[in-house]
Parts: sequence; C-alpha cells; structure tokens
Amino acid sequence: MRVRIIVLVMLAGLLPCLVVLFGAEKFYELRAVELRTAEIQNQCTILGNQLDNYSYLTDPTSEVINANLAQLTNIYNGRVMIIDRELEVVKDTYSLDEGKTDVSENVVRCMMNGETTNHYDRKNHYIEVTSPIFEPGGEDVIGVMLASVATDNIEVTRQIILTQGGIVVGIIMIILAVLSVFTADRMVRPVRRITKGIETVTEGYGDDVLHVDTFTETRKLSEAFNKMLGRLKVLDESREEFVSNVSHELKTPMTSVKVLADSLLEMPDAPVEMYREFMEDIAKEIDRENQIITDLLSLVKMDKTGQTMNITSVNINDLLEQTLKRLRPIANKKNVEVVMESFRPVIAEIDEVKFSLAVSNLVENAIKYNHEGGWVHVSLNADHQYFYIKVEDSGIGIPEKDQPHIFERFYRVDKSHSREIGGTGLGLALVRSAVIAHRGSIKVYSSVGEGTTFTVRIPLIYVAA
Repeated sequence: MRVRIIVLVMLAGLLPCLVVLFGAEKFYELRAVELRTAEIQNQCTILGNQLDNYSYLTDPTSEVINANLAQLTNIYNGRVMIIDRELEVVKDTYSLDEGKTDVSENVVRCMMNGETTNHYDRKNHYIEVTSPIFEPGGEDVIGVMLASVATDNIEVTRQIILTQGGIVVGIIMIILAVLSVFTADRMVRPVRRITKGIETVTEGYGDDVLHVDTFTETRKLSEAFNKMLGRLKVLDESREEFVSNVSHELKTPMTSVKVLADSLLEMPDAPVEMYREFMEDIAKEIDRENQIITDLLSLVKMDKTGQTMNITSVNINDLLEQTLKRLRPIANKKNVEVVMESFRPVIAEIDEVKFSLAVSNLVENAIKYNHEGGWVHVSLNADHQYFYIKVEDSGIGIPEKDQPHIFERFYRVDKSHSREIGGTGLGLALVRSAVIAHRGSIKVYSSVGEGTTFTVRIPLIYVAA
C-alpha cells in the first residue's frame, strides 16, 4: 500500500507537469512560427510592390531591389527567389537556381490564385512563404516571390524550454517524492496500528482493542472491528452456553430415568401400578431425549453451508391445511380454536419438509403457550414476489426484553413455565434456520398477556445462493 501511494502521488504530480511542459513548448513553437510567418509575408508584400515599380521581372539588375533582397536574406537567414509568369527563376539570392523552372505546388497555386501561401517544415527547420507579384496598377499575377527562412533560433529556444522545463520537473518530482514518502508513511501508520491491534485478538478477547481516529476511514474501520469483536465475543459466549445447555438438556432426561430406575430397584415388592407409572415416566423421558436429539440433528443439518434443499413447486394452501389438521388434536386438548384464512391460492418453490417443520413449530408454540379457551389465527397472502404467513395467538405473550433472543438455541423466556409445558428450546431456532434457508425473513410482535404474532415472508421462486 505504501509503494502504491508513493507511485500514485508521483504519477499525479508528473503527468500535469509533463502536460504543462510540452504544452508550453508547443504553444511557443506555434506562436513563434505564426509571428515569423506573418513578418516574412509582410516583407514579401512590401518588396513585391517595389518590384512592380522597378519592372524587376524584365530587368533584374536594379541595385536597390537586389540590396533589399540581400538585406532580407541576411536578417532572416533565409533565401529569396523571384519567379516570373513562365515559372522561371529570375533571381535567386543563393545564385543556385537562376534560369531554372520552379513548379512546386505552393508556387503554382500562388501564381494561379494570386494568394499568399505558407508552409512550416518542422523536421528541416524552415518556413516557406510565397507572395504574388501583380502587374503595375492591375490584378494580374506576373510573378511570385518565394522566401525560405530558417527557424533555427526557434528550435534553439524550444530546446531551451524543454531542457530548463525538464530541470524544473525534475526538482518538482524530487519534492513530490519526499512528500509522497511522508504522506504514505502517515497514511499507512494507522493501518499498521490496526493490524497490530487485530493481531492482539489472537491472545484472547478483551475490551475494544482499536481506537485509531487518524482518519474518518480508520475511525469507521476501528468501530466496525470493535463491533465485529463484540459480536465474536457474544458468539463465543453463545457457543459455550449452547454446549452447556445441550449437556444439561441431554443429561436431565437421563437423570430422571436413572432416578426412576433406581427407585424401582430399591422396591422389589413394588405394586404393578407403581411399576407401570414409573415405566410410563421413563418412556416420556426417553421420548423427550429422543426429541432433543432429533431437533439438534435437524438444526445441524440446516446450519451446514451449502445444505441440500429439495426444492419443489408446492401448493402452500394445502400444506397449511395439512399442518393444522395434524395439530388440531393438541389444540382440542387445551380447548384452543385454530382458524386458517387464505386470501388467494399460492404456489411456491420450497423445501416441503423444512418449511412444514417451521410452520408446525410456530403453530404448536402458539397452541402450547396459549390460554385455556384461546385462539390461533393462521393467514396466508401473497404478492407478485413473496408469499406471507402470519401466525397470531391470544397467548401469554413475550416480554420485550426477551424478543431479540427467542430465536437462540435453548433460550427460554420463563424456564420454569417452559419446563412445565415441555419442548426442547430449539423450536424457534429451527424455524429461523428454515426461513433463512428459503431466503426469507421472520419477525415477531408481542405484548405480555395480549398474545404474539409471527410474520414469515418467503420468495415465491427459490433463488440458490
């Protein structure tokens, strides 16, 4: 990270510097060439007017004109050629092409259209300008003045700009390198502190271990880590409590069986009725032990990552009817009325076994923790994306402080009351696992003495993770 920050800062400084440097060099070159071209064109126009007055195209011996041409050549370190209507070179300040024919594109175009032309050859460092020569008092082109001017001084200045600009860029990059190293160290230092703090977690859980407030990001990271650490501590405590509860729940029925069996052994002459009563109690405790183990195995299967889901298209209305039919005998014993209300037919993709187990647990709890002569209302509804099951009861309710914990394994709101009613303390944990496995959600609303409402939302179409 430190190296990346340094590289990013260096690039962030280098790119603008290079853009400014080459931009300034290019602007200077274009501007200098533009001014030099305009200056040469102006001189050629002035000389062209003088050529008319001296009829130089027919008699190129005028000392005044030759002196002006020589002066132009010397001042601008260039070459001037006078070309007549027949494209023959009348005068060449270099005395190389006199008497020859010049059919270059710019010369021909200037002769034909009577327009000045210019061309900048950056590679060979010169500017070429053509200017038409008009007949005295007329608009007919009788010749062309071709001036080629060296741009060596422009090239030298351009190189100076690049050289000195490169030195400035180098100095800036050195400064940026120092600043980037300092900045990178300052930015990485909090990360190192966070890393060191995280490493201390391996030594055991303590209080909040991170308090890095150097930047907003590190402060938020510290807060998030401390929350995660708190959650890990809760999970660790929950795991220990779970192991303790499992041991206790499995041991309790065995203890009862042991006590009952020892009592029978100590009474060899006990009446048959007592034997029958004790054996019935032993059978109940064995059934309870078996139920705890069954629920634990179901919970473990649901907790497995990538658990197998046997997804099929199921009629939810029929499934609820069948579930309530199985549970009505339990409700009848407590004189609890179970009513189902369906707003529309619902077909959804679910694992029938897991989902049926969840609904059974919800309805069975609503019956068990209800008043004598109470009621349980189960409703089914759906929209275009989800179906909704609501289980309402007129039971004893759940205190607000206990509601966040009711889906935890073996959690009991009232342990003595729950023990009287029966159950393993795993029912709602199984419900939550089944709902989450279907990518759904479950919520609880309850008031003590007024009853409880569970709402379940499940997608109509199952989407695998």
